[in-house]
Amino acid sequence: MSRTSSVWKILLLGMLAHAGLAAAQQTVNMPPPKMERVDDSDVPLTTAPPRTAAPKVAEKRENGQVKEVEVTSGKSTYTMKANSPTTVAQPGDPASGTLRPPQWKVLEFDLFRKKQKEEAETAGATTAPPPPPPPRK
Repeated sequence: MSRTSSVWKILLLGMLAHAGLAAAQQTVNMPPPKMERVDDSDVPLTTAPPRTAAPKVAEKRENGQVKEVEVTSGKSTYTMKANSPTTVAQPGDPASGTLRPPQWKVLEFDLFRKKQKEEAETAGATTAPPPPPPPRK
């Protein structure tokens, strides 16, 4: 008898849960909220900045085949290099494609540029003739 009473309790609990879900899904008929009309003059006009020029593409060729492509778009510069045709990769292998993934230049520093500027300034100062003396009165 204890087995049948526990089955009835579980069944009753399931039906109560189902009835609770059904009651929660019912909505009260309410009118939609009132909408306000926005004047067109209140909306600020935004314009997109003009697009920059098309990216610059520089190709390096050897024997009529493209070996390297350097693309400059805005401040970004990346290089794409062709795979060597002398590889033994089978079709479908990752190395069998014609192009490798793009390579970006990261953390490139000109360490000697400051020295070169200083040398150019000193060389330019020594080669320039001194100004003529002021005229005598």
